Amino acid sequence: MTSTAAPTSTTRTINLRNGLTVTITEYGAPGDGTGALVLHGGAGPRSVAGFAAAMSQHAYVVVPIHPGFDGAPRPESFDSVADLASAYLDLIDELGLTSVMVAGNSVGGWIAAEMGLRDNHGRITALVLLGSTGIEPEPPLEIANPANLGPVKTGELAFFKPELRPDFSALSDDQKAGMAANQRALAVYAGDPFCYDPKLRGRLHRVTVPVLVLAGEQDGIVPLGYGRALADSFPRATFRSIPEAGHFPHIEQPGSVFGAIGEFVDTEVKPDGE
Repeated sequence: MTSTAAPTSTTRTINLRNGLTVTITEYGAPGDGTGALVLHGGAGPRSVAGFAAAMSQHAYVVVPIHPGFDGAPRPESFDSVADLASAYLDLIDELGLTSVMVAGNSVGGWIAAEMGLRDNHGRITALVLLGSTGIEPEPPLEIANPANLGPVKTGELAFFKPELRPDFSALSDDQKAGMAANQRALAVYAGDPFCYDPKLRGRLHRVTVPVLVLAGEQDGIVPLGYGRALADSFPRATFRSIPEAGHFPHIEQPGSVFGAIGEFVDTEVKPDGE
């Protein structure tokens, strides 16, 4: 792929058929109906902004804000990952996209997997799951819950590089309140048990598109072995571990992540160079 300057981002609000309002940031224009949908996890949309901007050098990219995050309204009845997956399939239709790679980090990966299961219009061409949750962990593996850890410990487990861990002493009260609100929204969607559906693994054999599972080797939130088990749950999955990275490999090791995505596209998504 030939790299070009990243397009300028624009933000707008879209009303979906079910009455839900979703705010999206777009990079580029849909053009021929192809593009990428990038889904954030509990850390909010800023945690995937750099990844989306870099991806936009090669494609039209859309980043929605999950209702309830960053001040976006969330209807009381809109409270599950399944709701998000269905809404974003409607969003793809609304945008006129016919060929979409869906990439998700953490719970965003879980949403992506659920979209793959529900894509009865055949819009999704591939999934990229980064530090993804969704399936039940096999003991002794566990998914760490930030609500139980507190922000400082969560940062230590989430990032391999100390310099990338948030300095909460430097945050304003408004920033801290925003992070707390995002965690409350995460708790609504992640449910109980936290961040997985015990029945999901048994359904993933129905996802027929190629899947790339990327896992940070030092991820203290979602263990490396969990990522391997997730990849094994799909019929067409490629697993890659990312050294010197935690729960956000796209932030800590973007070169390795994009290298893996490029190889995945060339060998699994478009092996004939289409």
